[in-house]
Amino acid sequence: MSILAGRIALITGASQGIGRACALELARAGASVALAASNLDKLNDVASEIAAAGGTAHPFALDVASEESIKDCAKAVIAHFGGVNILVNNAGITRDILALRMKRKDWDDVLTTNLTGAFLMTQAVMSQMVKSRWGRIINVTSVVGETGQAGQANYAASKAGLIGLTKSLARELASRSITVNAVAPGFIETAMTSILTEEQKASFAQSIPLGRVGTDVEVAHAVAFLASEEASYITGHTLDVNGGMFMA
Repeated sequence: MSILAGRIALITGASQGIGRACALELARAGASVALAASNLDKLNDVASEIAAAGGTAHPFALDVASEESIKDCAKAVIAHFGGVNILVNNAGITRDILALRMKRKDWDDVLTTNLTGAFLMTQAVMSQMVKSRWGRIINVTSVVGETGQAGQANYAASKAGLIGLTKSLARELASRSITVNAVAPGFIETAMTSILTEEQKASFAQSIPLGRVGTDVEVAHAVAFLASEEASYITGHTLDVNGGMFMA
C-alpha cells in the first residue's frame, strides 16, 4: 500500500513505542520518514528496520525540551528531504506525583516537553506547509487529557492543552488545506506501561469495555489514516483509541 507515496513525514519521539510504530506504519504506506528523538542509536535501529522493508528513513537528533534543538532539527529535516508534509507530535514524558507534592520542575518539565515542544515543532514546519498548500499535523494526546487522572495533573494538563492547540491550529490552517487532528490513546502496551505487573494490567483491563489493553500498532493505524487523503475532510478532531475507556 502506498497511500502516502511522495509524502515526507516527521515523527518526534520515534525511537520507541508509539512513535516507532507510527514511523513503521507511515513508511509502509509509502512516506519517507524523518525519525526524531534524543537516542540516535535507537533511531538508527528503526531506520534500518524501515530500510530492510524497502522504505526510506533518516534519523535526526532532537531534544524536544529545547527550542534551539527543535529549530535545528526542523531545518535539518527540510534540508535533507526538501520539506515536511506530515508532522506527528508524539514525544512526551511523565513526572507522576500527587499535586500536593509536585515540584515546580515536575510541572515545567512535562509542560515544556509535551505541549510547548509540540507547538514549537509545528511552528518550525508550518510555513512551508502553508506555501505548498497541503499538510497533516497529528498530535498524540492521551485519554487522561480528556478525563483527568490522579497523580498526573501535569501530564493531563499538557495533553488537554494539546487538544486545545489542535482545535485552534485547525481553524488557522484549514484555508491552506492543512488538517490538524489529535489521536488520544488509552491504556497502550508500551515501555511506559511495561513496569506494571500483570495484576495491575489486568485491573486496568477491567475498566476497558473491549476487555484488553491496546497496542502501539493500533494507534499507528489511526495516525496513518489521519495522515492520508481519505481523512482530508477531518480537522480539529480528537480520535480516541482507547477500547471504550472514555466515550465523548
